[in-house]
Amino acid sequence: MSAHGDVDLGHTVAGWTGTALAILGSAGAGAALCAGWTPGVWLGLALVAAAAVVTWLLHLAGWGKPSGPRPSPARDWRVRDGAARTGHADCLGCRMSGGRRAAAAAPAVGPRGATALSAAADSGAGGSG
Repeated sequence: MSAHGDVDLGHTVAGWTGTALAILGSAGAGAALCAGWTPGVWLGLALVAAAAVVTWLLHLAGWGKPSGPRPSPARDWRVRDGAARTGHADCLGCRMSGGRRAAAAAPAVGPRGATALSAAADSGAGGSG
């Protein structure tokens, strides 16, 4: 059991790498701003943008995590996510990657919105009198 209890805080290789790069970029941009070095500010901001791209690519490579809590054995930050190959449901990053990932991550909708109809029936909405 960790110091945080039995909670999935989302520690992943993608998350740690992206955070470290973003901190370095923002610290570099701030230092360059204080020094009055304009190219350094742009280099720092470019590193912050690169941090977002690197984090996204690592997530797609399986070093991130899907939305929501993970099972206990998969909570270690060094565990690779095997489901990333096909994409995660409700994951903007997986949908942005396009292709098979977007198709796999998209919720399946039957003919004439069967998903919406069954959800309405379960909630009691739209019932007959």
